[in-house]
Amino acid sequence: MAGRLEAIWVKRAHRGPMDLVTRGTLVASRGLQGNADQGRRRQVTIIAQEKWADLMRELGASLPPSARRANLMVSGIELGQSRNRILRIGAARLRIGGETRPCERMDEAFGGLRRAMASDWGGGVYAEVLTDAEIAVGDEVAWDSNGG
Repeated sequence: MAGRLEAIWVKRAHRGPMDLVTRGTLVASRGLQGNADQGRRRQVTIIAQEKWADLMRELGASLPPSARRANLMVSGIELGQSRNRILRIGAARLRIGGETRPCERMDEAFGGLRRAMASDWGGGVYAEVLTDAEIAVGDEVAWDSNGG
């Protein structure tokens, strides 16, 4: 079953604002073009729309998903337990490196959010970009059957 790319955010500077965009460029071994975090282990961070909605219900909160400070939001695809799997977003291929652990910034956004995100891959995942590609909100998201 395929999912959908719901949102793209670019962080211009560390601890800086998350800019919502409709299109972006993923650069192999670097990350999202224009993003402050380039070429590190966490080249791109990804959250699931359904997981975010569950967290907001659990906490009785209504934060925008940009508060998570991830680069991409997907829907219709389960990210939990996906280490080393290959995720396709449009023409892009990304290797999931692991679970993104929530930091203290989450409690700055809403008290208790960090703790709520700490279980069951609630903080989303981080990934390495394998192929250069343009991505856009609305692109299909699916697990690659040939390598993940």
